[in-house]
Amino acid sequence: MSYQIITDSCCDFTEAQYRELNVACAPLTVTYKGESHSNFSDPAAVRAFYDELRNGVTATTSAVNPDGWAERMEDALKQDQDVLALAFSSGLSTTYQSAVIAAKELREVYPHRKILVVDTLCAALGQGLLVYLACKHRDAGMDIDALCNWVEENKLKVCHWVTVDDLSHLKRGGRISAATAMVGTMLNIKPIIYVDNDGHLINTAKVRGRKAAMELLAAKLGETGTDLDTVFIAHGDCPEDAATLEAIVKEKHGVKNVITGYVGPVIGAHTGPGVLVLFFMGNHR
Repeated sequence: MSYQIITDSCCDFTEAQYRELNVACAPLTVTYKGESHSNFSDPAAVRAFYDELRNGVTATTSAVNPDGWAERMEDALKQDQDVLALAFSSGLSTTYQSAVIAAKELREVYPHRKILVVDTLCAALGQGLLVYLACKHRDAGMDIDALCNWVEENKLKVCHWVTVDDLSHLKRGGRISAATAMVGTMLNIKPIIYVDNDGHLINTAKVRGRKAAMELLAAKLGETGTDLDTVFIAHGDCPEDAATLEAIVKEKHGVKNVITGYVGPVIGAHTGPGVLVLFFMGNHR
């Protein structure tokens, strides 16, 4: 291939998925219990991480720094490949800015190579969905410039619809007040959140009960979805709920292919166990 797609670990692919898609990954960092770890995707390790959160452990996260991007980029550049970097939303992290810095420095060392960087304005398997579709176009023969343009033109069509089960993590992150978290927990209120065009998480609705939250996520697919062949579902160690949501979107909207995975530790540290997300291509976010 004449170019390498590189993303970061907030796309929440497994190691097998990175290999299958031929995508390189720059890891973010999660720190808890006094130890720092590269963001990991092994299901057993992710389940253990969520158990730690349930037991009251808190975690902090760090973006990819320029050196982390440069290492992955240079691996490709040394093999005479151009680079297309698809980075975690600038609305949630400085990871994209680090990629821009790394690319600028490496262009001076490799002036004959293209190094293109895109702020996906996506997160988790929403970012994964965009990378997945980009790889399909690459494999169909699209060149790096055309693919970069396609990603820019389509990234704001990647819809992220989120519900959380444990309000304490939203409270800790300052997204809701302590009083709102307490009352919401008592009344079994589940917030509905989406990622906007600036790549930020926005609270948009509240429903009572988990099933109602899942029904609303599925309804959003019916309202704005444009590609019902493939949707992605991510969960924070609640596979039964993910399976229920999958059944709903297949029954109500005829979705054919559902790819399910975990919300990784970097994002899960802020959303908590029980987060459930539906990702799909739509006509708008």
